Amino acid sequence: MKIFKYSFGLLLGAVVFLSSCRDFVDPSVPYSDFDTAAYLRTISRTSTSFNFFDLANAKFDITIEAVDAEDGGTVETVEVRVRHRRLVPGVGLEYTPEADVLIKTLQKSDFAPNSDSRFLRAGILITAAEAISAVGLTAAEIEGGDVFEFRLVLNDRFGRKFTNTNLSGDVAGGVFYASPFLYNVAVICPSDLAGTYDFTVTEQESIYGTCPGNTFTGKTTWTKVGTSTRYLISDGTFGLYGCQDDTYSGNVSISDACGLLSMSGADQYSSPYSMTFISSTPEVLTFRFLNGYGDTGIVKVKSNAGKPWPAGLR
Repeated sequence: MKIFKYSFGLLLGAVVFLSSCRDFVDPSVPYSDFDTAAYLRTISRTSTSFNFFDLANAKFDITIEAVDAEDGGTVETVEVRVRHRRLVPGVGLEYTPEADVLIKTLQKSDFAPNSDSRFLRAGILITAAEAISAVGLTAAEIEGGDVFEFRLVLNDRFGRKFTNTNLSGDVAGGVFYASPFLYNVAVICPSDLAGTYDFTVTEQESIYGTCPGNTFTGKTTWTKVGTSTRYLISDGTFGLYGCQDDTYSGNVSISDACGLLSMSGADQYSSPYSMTFISSTPEVLTFRFLNGYGDTGIVKVKSNAGKPWPAGLR
């Protein structure tokens, strides 16, 4: 009886195995009759942001690859469209213009063979000046944090259109496909204020006493916090606590928002800090600090050799 059950089990397993093999070799779904689409794989992103402080030389620069059943041969044109976006506090997103506009069209002849794959590739390069003009703005109207939305529309020889509104999530965001059809190019404000600087503070005021002559000279270290544009400063009082036989500690920092400087944070006594900008030259940055106890002074921070203070600080 055991032999019979065992033999029957082997026979049943063989039938299932053969059935599954047959289904794999000869699928019942007619895959060969499926309609195939096309997409634009992003090969490289040479530049996908605009430097607020250098709009004259900023650009959107990428390389794309046309992927379809004919190795890119079905592509007729690729439209590059653009619009400007700004987040207005208390209002929401504001678009200029409301609908994107055509800024450039790639022709079939712009796609060429390459040595890395069998698909045709093309480059897209649009300057910030071209993008600003296309949306009806001027460079003076651009602000840090603005975004230019570049949208691609692929037109093939069958009359079909492919863009960001008719593609799946895996094609848009998948590492292999890398085909979003939409590129958000932000206007960024690079900030590089980290370092150790010589400074002089004058016109000190404090009910707890000031440095001799209301003046102090020393060094201040600004340490960048992560990838932000905020810098932790080594002494929020710029030597004043030291002259009061005290030792400063705290998390006082200076933030750089596209050149607009501000001070925030508190010391070990929970006293908040702020600053008033006075002036800036390539050699000297001048401001007044103030804490919650009324301690204050005018600080002149000297730039280091080969690293002048950036233009536009305010």
